[in-house]
Amino acid sequence: MDTALNYNYRIVKQFAIATVVWGVIGMLVGVFIAAQLAWPAFNFDIPWLSYGRLRPLHTNAVIFAFGICGLFATSYYVVQRTCQVRLFSDKLAAFTFWGWQLVLVSAAITLPMGLTRGKEYAELEWPITLLIAVVWIAYAVVFFGTIIKRKVAHIYVANWFFGAFILAVTLLHVINGASMPASLTKSYSAYAGVQDAMIQWWYGHNAVGFILTAGYLGMVYYFIPKQAERPVYSYRLSIVHFWALIFTYMWAGPHHLHYTALPDWTQSIGMVFSLILLAPSWGGMINGVMTLSGAWHKLRSDPILKFLIVSLSFYGMSTFEGPMMSIKTVNSLSHYTDWGIAHVHGGALGWVGFITMGSLYYLLPRLSGKQAMWSTRLIDLHFWVATIGIVLYIASMWIAGVMQGLMWRAVNADGTLTYSFVESVKATYPYYVIRFTGGLLYLSGMLLMAYNTYMTVRGAKPVTARIPAVIAAHA
Repeated sequence: MDTALNYNYRIVKQFAIATVVWGVIGMLVGVFIAAQLAWPAFNFDIPWLSYGRLRPLHTNAVIFAFGICGLFATSYYVVQRTCQVRLFSDKLAAFTFWGWQLVLVSAAITLPMGLTRGKEYAELEWPITLLIAVVWIAYAVVFFGTIIKRKVAHIYVANWFFGAFILAVTLLHVINGASMPASLTKSYSAYAGVQDAMIQWWYGHNAVGFILTAGYLGMVYYFIPKQAERPVYSYRLSIVHFWALIFTYMWAGPHHLHYTALPDWTQSIGMVFSLILLAPSWGGMINGVMTLSGAWHKLRSDPILKFLIVSLSFYGMSTFEGPMMSIKTVNSLSHYTDWGIAHVHGGALGWVGFITMGSLYYLLPRLSGKQAMWSTRLIDLHFWVATIGIVLYIASMWIAGVMQGLMWRAVNADGTLTYSFVESVKATYPYYVIRFTGGLLYLSGMLLMAYNTYMTVRGAKPVTARIPAVIAAHA
């Protein structure tokens, strides 16, 4: 059979399964270090298990392993289906899978060893960052090559978001990753002082903007209409949403550097663009939610749709909270506290996690030749366990964060501090226990998904999905 007439589902399935596996690993590490915050003896006095080494492993595993594997899987599926052609190159696509897994395994080995550049979300040392660049170029060639050879004139909006994510991450990675190698395992940033901080948070915030937002909006515009069996509420709004978001996001990074050595006017620009960002963010959320117009009854019986729609609720909440926290007066209370942890995990667990899980629950049966996942009840149980876990997690960190901010700024009549730092740590203890409990519930949901995935793909034969003959005839 001529493979050119079929979609390449093999690579999509590989990345989908990898997403689930890395999700379990990344969230397990997260729960372990959450336990260390409540019970410090859990590091067992072993350097490789210390919080300082495992915390970057957790963020890398969740963002770059779970998150980006999910983006690889969904973007490869969506670009083929919407362009009505097979991927540009099967061999390059296979290289992106194995190359990316090598990046992730290298990170899992080097970070616990303490080999790090010490830059948030960019800890990996220079040999690994070079490999990332090579894999990413191959990814761009496969994705954009597929779009170029498409058999339909229109480029569906989901591909706009996937494409923006790929291009922006290239720019961010290359500029922030500029370093001067001192040895095979050590390098130093090409920037210094406040310039280094500015470049780092231009990268750090836009990693959130283009990996953890733009890429997943590609999922929103494909999988929610598919699962709801309804067209996108407003295609025009989706285009306005795209351009407004892409233009605005790049300027918001300085809000991470309020009250630092960064020039005050630069901080203010970051704040203003963060506030502007609320409009396109909520435009996208409303567009996704309103796609369910006429289909709200499906939420009663469709747990996959619950994941997809509730993810948009968390997206709306996080993209309201972020601009509010960028206001300098609010930031003076929230900065350096666990309020920031609540904010980022509301987005990561609720938005990124749920939209990825819902999309994978849609994909996995289709990639395995099944009518549905092995157990719909397990999907529903996963949804409720994870949702309760998120609420416990972010509510405890909200309370802890506001409490910390108030304790740290409290002063006596003579101007001395009312509380010592240790007193604020002691007061935070019960909230760390609640956070651990919430994280444990979320991890339990991920384990349910892993079991459901295994039972769904077990014994599945390779699926052949033919490109529609009518489209192929116009090639």
